[in-house]
Amino acid sequence: MARRRKNNKNDIGLPPGTLVYNGKVTTDRVKITLIEYSEAEYFEREFYDLSECMNHVKKGMVKWINVEGIHKTELIEAIGKHFDIHPLTQEDIVHIDQRPKFEEYENYVYCIMKMITFDGHVHPEQLSLILAGETVISFQEPFGGDAFDIIRTRLRQAKGRVRKLGSDYLFYCLIDAVVDSYFTIIEKIGDAVEQIEEEIMNNESKESLKKLYELKRELIFLRKQVWPMRDMISNMIRSETNFISKDTQIFLRDLLDHSTRIIDTVETYRDLLSGIMDVYLSNASNRMNEVMKVLTIVSSIFIPATFIVGVYGMNFDFMPELREHYGYPIVWSIMLAIMIGQLIFFKRKKWL
Repeated sequence: MARRRKNNKNDIGLPPGTLVYNGKVTTDRVKITLIEYSEAEYFEREFYDLSECMNHVKKGMVKWINVEGIHKTELIEAIGKHFDIHPLTQEDIVHIDQRPKFEEYENYVYCIMKMITFDGHVHPEQLSLILAGETVISFQEPFGGDAFDIIRTRLRQAKGRVRKLGSDYLFYCLIDAVVDSYFTIIEKIGDAVEQIEEEIMNNESKESLKKLYELKRELIFLRKQVWPMRDMISNMIRSETNFISKDTQIFLRDLLDHSTRIIDTVETYRDLLSGIMDVYLSNASNRMNEVMKVLTIVSSIFIPATFIVGVYGMNFDFMPELREHYGYPIVWSIMLAIMIGQLIFFKRKKWL
């Protein structure tokens, strides 16, 4: 499937810190959105040139630089040079198969996580966030949009506390927006689980089993994306970095609770799908047993009759009762009596 990214072998043997983009090839221009704000001021503008964007940066204001597109490695390298970002961090930004993690450096902190969309399949989009002083830099793939519209609305309308607090709170808000978007994904998956459960119970078909298997596979893939989130947030809470204030760490603890709820829900749905699959296979086995029981009973009924007609079907001249005038109806009577007796016996044993 398209979302199952294959490892790029072009970077094998290259020195650490070499920038090699391993995502979907695209020729789109990279959009840079600069948002600067204080409690009283707000500025927002889109750029397609880094130097032009940097010329609008003002000191004393919180800055959010959102880079939409990471396929231009030379731009990532230029941003890294401007903000003194370590080459290994730059390498992680363009290598989109990273697990969620949190790292500390001398002049910034850095985290990687996944933004996810769901349309029947789970589509992950890597998001990298850097907190460096008054600046938050976000790097995202330009394919599925993002979960930051609610943050942009708060900033534009000066709602909530985001305009009153520092860049570390903005850093938290962006992570929180992504985690909250997972609840929407979980709700959609929950609806899909209920639908497939109803199909399995009402109409057990190979198509239903295929849907069940695909949904279970998607849920396992989602689990791989969200499970490391809890460790990432825990590392942020335990961090002693000066870039995240104690006031913001209180909100991070709430974020940890949300990530735990998401993981628990994913595990619940995974177990539920396993249970539905077990029910499907059990029902299929029971139906097969019923069929085999009927066929066995039918075979058992005809075995004595087959034996009798087989014995008297042998071509010998001298056999008992072979010349009897009423031999044919007598044999039929015996066979019918045996069959009826067997049916009565099976009925009493409750095999029928």
